[in-house]
Amino acid sequence: MLKRELKLLDVFCIAAGAMISSGLFVLPGIAFAMAGPAIILSYALAGLLMVPTMLSKAELTTAMPKSGGSYFFIERSLGPMAGTLAGLANWLSITLKSAFALVGIGALATLLAPGAGAWTVKLIAIAACVCFAAVNVASVKITGRLQVLLVLVLLGLLMFYAAAGAASVRHTRYQPFAPFGMQSMLAVAGMVFVSFGGLTKVVSVSEEVRRPHKTLPLGMFLAFATVNILYVIVIVITVGVLDPAGLSGSLLPIALGAQAILGRTGVVIAGLAALLAFATTANAGILSASRSPMAMSRDGLLPSALAHTHKRLKTPHISIALTAALAIVAIAFLSIEQLVKTASTVMILMFVLVNASVIIMRQSRFQSYRPSFRAPLYPWLQIAAIAVYGFLIVEMGTVPLVLTAAFAVAACAWYFIYVHHRIERESAFVFLVKNIVSKDIRRTGLEEELRQLSLERHGRTLDRFDRLVTTCPILDIEGTASARELFRRVAAALAEKVAISEEKLYELLLARERQSSTIVQPGLSIPHIIVEGTGIFEIVLVRALAGVTFSELHPPVTTAFVLVGSLDERNYHLRALMTIAHLVREPDFEARWRQARNPEALRDVVLLSSRKREVWE
Repeated sequence: MLKRELKLLDVFCIAAGAMISSGLFVLPGIAFAMAGPAIILSYALAGLLMVPTMLSKAELTTAMPKSGGSYFFIERSLGPMAGTLAGLANWLSITLKSAFALVGIGALATLLAPGAGAWTVKLIAIAACVCFAAVNVASVKITGRLQVLLVLVLLGLLMFYAAAGAASVRHTRYQPFAPFGMQSMLAVAGMVFVSFGGLTKVVSVSEEVRRPHKTLPLGMFLAFATVNILYVIVIVITVGVLDPAGLSGSLLPIALGAQAILGRTGVVIAGLAALLAFATTANAGILSASRSPMAMSRDGLLPSALAHTHKRLKTPHISIALTAALAIVAIAFLSIEQLVKTASTVMILMFVLVNASVIIMRQSRFQSYRPSFRAPLYPWLQIAAIAVYGFLIVEMGTVPLVLTAAFAVAACAWYFIYVHHRIERESAFVFLVKNIVSKDIRRTGLEEELRQLSLERHGRTLDRFDRLVTTCPILDIEGTASARELFRRVAAALAEKVAISEEKLYELLLARERQSSTIVQPGLSIPHIIVEGTGIFEIVLVRALAGVTFSELHPPVTTAFVLVGSLDERNYHLRALMTIAHLVREPDFEARWRQARNPEALRDVVLLSSRKREVWE
């Protein structure tokens, strides 16, 4: 079990730090060579393209705050095969992004040793990778604190760079704005898209976040707003202070910009900022990437050893080591452009699957799917995102497409060789298809899992009323009925549980109704009776959408809570009545009650209510 030690500031800094790295300190020079000053629009567009996925991930993670993030969402919604592809893709894309940041650390060595060769850069990057992996193994709390310190200093340095450079900007350097055409600008937007991908990777550690249903979306939104604005401002300043010939193709564009603004002091400041940026991305990347193989291992999609956590440190040390090893291989054998484009392509593919997952989960209409945040403009936002992301994938070029296709084939091969015969979980997609074919389908294990996740994320402990509801009979009456017919069915459902004959229970319910009506508000009735014995208390939930007629003086009853208890349970009887009163006053109770597709979904409506639970019994 992982510890929940990350707070809002940690989430903000993990998300922000994962975005500010090589995408800002290395890529602008490469991107400028491809699109000219239009890279300003490329970066702004790339940021906007993150919005649909940010909103979709915020929804999914507030419903399912589990380690593995995107893998977990996609596996539960689209199935084990898509989950295998997503989990490995998530792991690969974040690890490649981390490797890219680590190469940036190595590239900084050229400031101190201008004659350093390519392998010197790679060896320094590999050494940094080993150091960050060790920090991650030591403690997620230490990792979070280190991230906070690094990101806050980094943000301060970037704001200072932008303020100092504003006076040195020359507007002529923005002309011509798009010398290579708008298509190049779009292609660059796809390439620099990797710069913003770190924003949503924080969901991979959602199991280690305190109050994830509130902390995660807020932290992501704050990080997005801060970093997106800062990115565009820094790019505008950098393009405005450097000659095109010096900026084009440079691997140290911000350092060159700082030198033009502040001389040697600027180089030192830019070097420190770049080091911090690369460190934050590498640190956050190894942290979040390592959770994908761990989550997949838990579900049986990868060998069980990857799910092991260190007995004393409580961190997934084996998964962290494997992630670091993959990063080292990428550093050693891939070029920067291949690294960036492949990471971007795999990441965009992941975003397509994430947006599809929101559509599937919403359409499944599980009562236990209870995100505390819902993405707006559903489903048009998700459909538009899938179309745009598909276009960006095509624009990435032949090599990234071939590498991504090869990766997808390898992931599918792993599924059929290792996973297929081990996994029997039913996904939301399979449930949705079955529900279209036949309305008479059984409850899935996914619904049970979603219910438990909903309870855990809110820190709710089931009280006595919940425990009674967990095992109580539920009557979902089709067509109209009379009160007598309802009481007959209630008596039949409870006779064995309370060890009283059906006829006796029926007579007691009928007598209680004759004494005074149990209708407490239009459409709601709470029949309650006292029976002989001790320690007896039971509940029956009743839904009758067509209505149960109790009296000509009242509209038909569609919802009923039937309470049966012995005299010694009189106090709890009153508490149960108050609990029901709180429950039915929830704003969405009636809508959820009517939409529940079967008795178990009705049970979820009650168990997942936001009412205050009793802590004393």
